[in-house]
Amino acid sequence: MTSQSYTYCIVGAGLAGASAAKAVREIDPGGSIVLIGEEAHPPYHRPPLSKDLWMGEKQERDIFVNDVSWYEDNTIDLLLKTRVEAVDASAGAVTTDSGKSIGYEKLLLATGGRPGTIPVPGGDDESIFYFRTLEDYRKLSATIHKGQKALVIGGGFIGSEMAAALHTQELSVTMIFPEKHICGMIFPLDLARDIHREYEEKGIAIRAGDTPESIEHVDGSYRVRTNSGTQIECDIIVAGIGIMPRLELAESAGIERDDGIIVNEYLQSSNPAIYAAGDNASFPYAALGARARFEHWDCAASQGATAGKNMAGAQESYRYLPYFFSDLFDFGYEAVGLTSSRMSAVEDWEGDKKGAIYYRDDGRIRGVMTCNKFGKLDRARTLIEQTGSTKDEELKGYI
Repeated sequence: MTSQSYTYCIVGAGLAGASAAKAVREIDPGGSIVLIGEEAHPPYHRPPLSKDLWMGEKQERDIFVNDVSWYEDNTIDLLLKTRVEAVDASAGAVTTDSGKSIGYEKLLLATGGRPGTIPVPGGDDESIFYFRTLEDYRKLSATIHKGQKALVIGGGFIGSEMAAALHTQELSVTMIFPEKHICGMIFPLDLARDIHREYEEKGIAIRAGDTPESIEHVDGSYRVRTNSGTQIECDIIVAGIGIMPRLELAESAGIERDDGIIVNEYLQSSNPAIYAAGDNASFPYAALGARARFEHWDCAASQGATAGKNMAGAQESYRYLPYFFSDLFDFGYEAVGLTSSRMSAVEDWEGDKKGAIYYRDDGRIRGVMTCNKFGKLDRARTLIEQTGSTKDEELKGYI
């Protein structure tokens, strides 16, 4: 017995959920919508949490997707501090942590992911910052002060950004990660070396090729032993080691999954009434002819919008190529497609860390990264969508 029913139920009050609610309302002005989120805050943009807020380029009030009044004005019920615990697909209803049953005609699972934890003794200490949410930012920014020793675990997207952010706050920063260089999973070797060297020149200590073996929390500080036998003492630990897609509700609903919720080109799951978008969606990446799952801002925004349209009856294929971006001190990049240091790369540099990198697989360009060059991704998308091979000389000066 449902206590309330909606035409559209969106689980996950992040960017994907907010984008879906907006898209639904643009097509269906009368259908009832509920947007359910576990956090106390309305939907917000996550990238500023590790970038602009630390640099003073944005304030907290700037990061919200919409004003709270927007949801009221568009007759969207915003149900915060609420966790959905189960989906009964046969009944067309979800159950919340308060025991409330909410019926739906169309359901979107936009629940994103949760941070992975460090699988070592002490890795589950609640004082470790598994950086992900606005509350994490608030707590960390209120905790740190000049001169503290911070250990950042992870050398990928979040780890590299958080190390730079904490350095700007005048903390003594150490990084530890298993790769040989910062962002070594995506940057070609020479670029990875350059960025790595720049971090060291700024005074950030780097323990590359190493991982924590144990974490001991004593008298407000930490003692971290590493697999190389080193001991690191610090006051703060921030972990940026990726996320795991949240698939519990998909399992509850009985829909197909791999490393994400399997959806078709319309972002529709194996149950036609249930859709998925954002970090938890395994979607057919049309331009590359492969299935993919991305954990990026642009993917959440674009997939949320497409899913919302399709829930409202649009039947629009998701063929967009989402991009991702980062800023590491004075080095900024934007990238689209598949970018892996394991792929062959053609580099076209104009000067010091300004240029483009083309990632090739089986003769085709599968991904493009522009470095300190912005607003060029449409040309990159055109190149990736080409089915034929591209010669190295054709790439010189292309972007």
